[in-house]
Amino acid sequence: MKSISLLAAALACAGLTSCIAPIGPVEVTRFHAPDISALGKGTISVEPAAGNDAASLEWRSYQAAVTRELVRVGYVEAEPGKGAQIALVRLARHTYRPDRTRSPVSVGLGGSTGSYGSGVGLGVGIDLSGQPKEQVETDLGVLIKDRLSGDSLWEGRASFTVRSGSPLADTALGAPKMAEALFAGFPGEPGATIRVP
Repeated sequence: MKSISLLAAALACAGLTSCIAPIGPVEVTRFHAPDISALGKGTISVEPAAGNDAASLEWRSYQAAVTRELVRVGYVEAEPGKGAQIALVRLARHTYRPDRTRSPVSVGLGGSTGSYGSGVGLGVGIDLSGQPKEQVETDLGVLIKDRLSGDSLWEGRASFTVRSGSPLADTALGAPKMAEALFAGFPGEPGATIRVP
């Protein structure tokens, strides 16, 4: 009876943990030119990098989030094609299912000896968690350039992976989190990769 109630408690705990959406950190890497005096001032327009569709709702969500962060760090928003600086936004999202890294069944063997005899035990564990959940990986890149000279002033990349069922897999919630992490401490230490919770 005791083993049945322990099994029921374990299954209940497993059920509860499966309802919680894990929130992974955002990995951010940034680079900038030696002279950062032009960063965070003047006008800037946010435009799609090559291969990105400015008409897609997903891209527009990230454009809005990046624009908010650029304004927060000191820029003035300009219409596309008109800013003294240009922020080219690259977005890539894909869904994948991780491979199971271990067998769902494990076997353990134990033994003991003592003054009252010896014994051998065999234990079998079964993983009832099922197949790994689908993951959504989002990569956001922003390149800030001087419009007239074409010189690159700053570049940042952010990567974020969550379970497909997580609220943060939704673009409307994920875009602000990624943009905020990308521009935290702007312009940041060049070449360093940080993890923003």
